[in-house]
Amino acid sequence: MDNNSRFLLRSFRKYYKENRPVMPDRFTKREFGFMFFDREMVQRHIGFPAPDELSRFLIAQVPSHCYYSTAYYRRPSAPTMEEKEWLGADLIFDLDADHLQGAEKMSYSEMLERIKKEMINLTDSFLFTDLGFDEKGVHITFSGGRGYHAHVPSDAVLTLGTHERRELVDYITCSGLNIDWVFPFQRVVTSETKTAAGIRANVAKDRLIPPPEAGGWKKRMREGLMDLVNDVCDLDPKILRRTYPSISSSGIVTIKKMQENVRASRKQIFKNNSLAFLDRNYQEMLVKVMGEDIAPALAAEVDKPVTPDIKRIIRLPGSVHGKTGLRVTPITRDELTDFNPLRDAVPSSYSDEPTKVTLKKDYEFDMKGEHFSLSGETEVPEYAAVFLVGRRAADFGHLSEKKESLF
Repeated sequence: MDNNSRFLLRSFRKYYKENRPVMPDRFTKREFGFMFFDREMVQRHIGFPAPDELSRFLIAQVPSHCYYSTAYYRRPSAPTMEEKEWLGADLIFDLDADHLQGAEKMSYSEMLERIKKEMINLTDSFLFTDLGFDEKGVHITFSGGRGYHAHVPSDAVLTLGTHERRELVDYITCSGLNIDWVFPFQRVVTSETKTAAGIRANVAKDRLIPPPEAGGWKKRMREGLMDLVNDVCDLDPKILRRTYPSISSSGIVTIKKMQENVRASRKQIFKNNSLAFLDRNYQEMLVKVMGEDIAPALAAEVDKPVTPDIKRIIRLPGSVHGKTGLRVTPITRDELTDFNPLRDAVPSSYSDEPTKVTLKKDYEFDMKGEHFSLSGETEVPEYAAVFLVGRRAADFGHLSEKKESLF
């Protein structure tokens, strides 16, 4: 075990001596798993009959990462999944900033802020509304690393299988949305033509719009169409093409003609819940934008493989994350709005005492209300040192002192 791991182990042991983990619902039916600073193995298939036993384990063993099963088992400490006897599982939604588009260009703080907005979208637009979960029944947790978890331990979802959970993910992420279901065709007989075989009806196909009382994705898409129509009416054609990539190949003349048509018909469209007032080519252009650009933007961000996995293990609330030293923190929806992990998830057991570290490269961040702009060998408060060493942005101690000690 190197000096960095020893430093983190000491800091984590101090934390676990002063803090107890947050025991999940029905914890005696859960499997627990751990990773460590001083060994390569992952230890799983452990059960704890009482909170005190888990606390003693954490103090004695000092894991770098702590997990528990989203599933409930008759015998959680059995060595194989078959012997455990699955009884049910919480519904889990995992959001990790590492999956965000452009994450590689973001700072750690920027990733945290962006993924928090995604969690707010998930809870407010889907979990508390479309899916009808009660706010008190959804347990939100900062993961301690780069994201958030939403746990739903309700009996109503306990026995949902993998297929049903995947359906929920598809709904939330807008996978497989049928645009013709949202904007169905209305077939209208415009005229009749006499032929040798009889009377032939001439049928027009116009798109309908979801009515104001619609719910779920139809409501979401109606509101999205309102925003799109406003943009079509107000934006410069070149900006419009940049804003909506699905029409980026359309000519400027075509865009301008569509704008004229939409401006003239804006009121009638929503008053009559129909795009019939537009040229049919422009109807299809709007529907194309809605399907390819708007719908994905209205979806929520979730890690798709996590939710359907009914035997998943997930981070234990109240533990600390081995790659940041931050606390895996339970929060309410109200707290989520202003939650700042680099302020609110920093354990108080880490002191303000100056601690020597050596930066691997220049590093700038804010923590506990203090701004740090660091390089080379320096001293920082212990809480910042834990974060920097955990993130592998710095080594514990001063490199020059280590070299001197060799002679």
